[in-house]
Amino acid sequence: MDLQEKVSRFPALPGVYLMRDVQGRVIYVGKAKELRGRVRNYFREGGDGRASVRFLMVRVADVDFMVTDSEKEALILENTLIKRHRPRYNVNLRDDKTYLSLRLDVQNPFPRITLVRQIKRDGALYFGPYSSARSLRETVELVLKIFPLRQCSDRELQTRTRPCLYCQIRGCKAPCCGLVSEADYRRIVDQVVLFLRGRSGELLEELRRAMAAAAERLDFEEAARLRDRIGAVELTLQRQKAVTHAPVDRDVVGFVREGGEVEVVVLVIRSGNLIDRRSYYFHDLQVEDGEAMAGFVQQYYRGDRIVPSDVILGVELAEEDRALLEEWLSEKRGRRVRVWHAKRGEKADLLRMAEANARELLEERRRTKVGYESALAELQARLGLPRLPRRMECYDISNVQGTNAVGSMVTFVDGFANKPGYRKFSVRSVEGADDFAMLYEVISRRLARNGEGWERPDLLVVDGGKGQLAVAVKAVEDAGAGGLPVASLAKARVLPGRGEDVDRSPERLFLPGRKNPLVLPRNSSALFLLQRIRDEAHRFALSFHRKRRSRGALASVLEEIPGVGEGRRKLLLRHFGSVERLKAAGWEEISSVPGISEKLARQVADFVGEVSIGRRGAVR
Repeated sequence: MDLQEKVSRFPALPGVYLMRDVQGRVIYVGKAKELRGRVRNYFREGGDGRASVRFLMVRVADVDFMVTDSEKEALILENTLIKRHRPRYNVNLRDDKTYLSLRLDVQNPFPRITLVRQIKRDGALYFGPYSSARSLRETVELVLKIFPLRQCSDRELQTRTRPCLYCQIRGCKAPCCGLVSEADYRRIVDQVVLFLRGRSGELLEELRRAMAAAAERLDFEEAARLRDRIGAVELTLQRQKAVTHAPVDRDVVGFVREGGEVEVVVLVIRSGNLIDRRSYYFHDLQVEDGEAMAGFVQQYYRGDRIVPSDVILGVELAEEDRALLEEWLSEKRGRRVRVWHAKRGEKADLLRMAEANARELLEERRRTKVGYESALAELQARLGLPRLPRRMECYDISNVQGTNAVGSMVTFVDGFANKPGYRKFSVRSVEGADDFAMLYEVISRRLARNGEGWERPDLLVVDGGKGQLAVAVKAVEDAGAGGLPVASLAKARVLPGRGEDVDRSPERLFLPGRKNPLVLPRNSSALFLLQRIRDEAHRFALSFHRKRRSRGALASVLEEIPGVGEGRRKLLLRHFGSVERLKAAGWEEISSVPGISEKLARQVADFVGEVSIGRRGAVR
């Protein structure tokens, strides 16, 4: 029986399906509201449009299933099976069993703070888990400095007959010797809970009331201790970073993907304060963004991890998946949990912060490990290059209807921008708006150069389609650089159609001798690298073009000013560079330019201030 026939006999019920390779290993686990229809999609031509499915299906040798009573049960079972089998094509998240949490056993008449690695349902209060053991221990040290909690074990609490040293140096109330009542000690514990939950406003208000009451009964020693505690709490608040004015608990999940590499950063916000940041890295991830995010959330909150009231995700999930996650998380928390994908407002600002962290971590991870080795290897394989394209150059042209035409060359080495290898070209031989001729001139001039700083690249890339590719190939051949690999990358096009959503074609890679473009998977690391070098060439060309156009506008203005000859025009051009800077300077700064008198400076300032918009390209 072949797989398609086997799948056609699956039940039309909710459940979990397991895909296995030829060795019988589970390589993918998925859930379904209706097993038969969902799994048949994998085998139907065009049924599942995800690029990653193609990589998965060539390795599938068998498919099994498990039926559940509901889709929510399927979600929980999927989570359990992923944890057990660690399938290659699922999002695999390491357990956080090594993370530490704070435990405060409020059922004990005299609780103390302890560090634990597992959160249990034993009636105690837990805070965390904290990804940094060092920061957690610093928090404990701070709490014990501010609040006189006991530090002895339960056994010592029962057997000690006189106060320990902590009673003298940290003001422990010595409950072991009966020097404090349960009620008074409980008030201290309540203050600790407010502090750890980030509700410092309530805590300060309570401490100030207690200090005033102690002063009224003339217990100035206790009032002084409370005053010092207030000062310590206020100092701690100054060091904390408040990221939201609302006293809410949130987890903000930033998601950054570059090809098959994904960095996820979770910002842990409690009572409006950012208390922790956790990061997770995934390599060669083949699933789509929505599936990757849903899988991450399921594994991140499995076990006894504390669930906040709000979870903000950096990827928008299908409404059905979002509602299912909300229901599952709400059940774990015991109260309602909202799952958001914010696009504006305060939540979106927090999401941008998490994504910025993830982007920096991913870049740092590459720099400290293997760089873009996997992307370079994929690029070599897909383009059939003779060697890894460790040195790549990309070219772009920028002009406005043929005026101020410039070209840019950016260089990437081992996947990273090599700024010393960037070059700018002012187009000299082309009249009018002929981008092809301009590109030919720039590449020809570059290939005519050899020596230090002009090493031959392993791959030459141009921004554009078939026309730009043909020009680049001609320039390479005419320069006698035959054998140099050339490719062009065309931007995505808006496809015709109706509706609110705009459809775009995939980006297309054109190669010499190939009729149809090569379309790389959207999550391809090679495609991301090519997009990055193409966009950098475009940015570099555009910035040079704007600068040159601005200098041209300034030169045009200066030509009209009486008394400003060619020598003085060059001085002013070199010093200011643009009309905007010259206008903002005022006559005092203009007169500071060597060779410009105060009288001429006033004349220049008056003239520039009267320039009309649009005349000879000048800008007011």
